[in-house]
Amino acid sequence: MNITTEFDKLADMQAERDVISLEKQELIDKILTPEIKAQIAEIEAEFEPRIESADKAIAEQTDFVKKLVINAAETVKGAFLQAVFMKGRVSWDTKALDGYAVAHPEIVAMRKQGDPTVSIRKL
Repeated sequence: MNITTEFDKLADMQAERDVISLEKQELIDKILTPEIKAQIAEIEAEFEPRIESADKAIAEQTDFVKKLVINAAETVKGAFLQAVFMKGRVSWDTKALDGYAVAHPEIVAMRKQGDPTVSIRKL
């Protein structure tokens, strides 16, 4: 099995999905008259400031709640949302510790390595 071939197959599948979405939007655009498009634009313009204001308030409240949860150091459940508290991750200078392990091999027994992960990104 060739990874590059399978990866390219995934990209082709994503491209096909994009083509389907474009075809759908084309058909929608064909049935919308200029008058309806103008009305939609007016509605979008009317609601845009309200949505931006709501988004800003939500972001501020989110930051405030996060700070409260961090200060409480515990997960908090509300009626509709949950803020999950996670301790900060501990990290070490791996390069320096690997060098230290050469002189002190007993430290290698304390080393743990997690499973590898893959993140797929568009180029």
